[in-house]
Amino acid sequence: MTDARLDEAELLTPHEVASLFGVDPKTVTRWARAGRLTAIRTLGGHRRYVGAEVRALIAPRTSPRTLSA
Repeated sequence: MTDARLDEAELLTPHEVASLFGVDPKTVTRWARAGRLTAIRTLGGHRRYVGAEVRALIAPRTSPRTLSA
């Protein structure tokens, strides 16, 4: 993601991401350390996550199926 798009992106805190997934915020931090989520560091060293990326992981991954009659 480019810097211009990042400025416009919704950034979520670990607590907000944890609420979306139903896990503890420390779990979200572990996922970031493991490379499962992309974390952006603020100037103060706090992690933030791009909302669109997080929501894409939550979205159901269903493929269209053709029903035969």
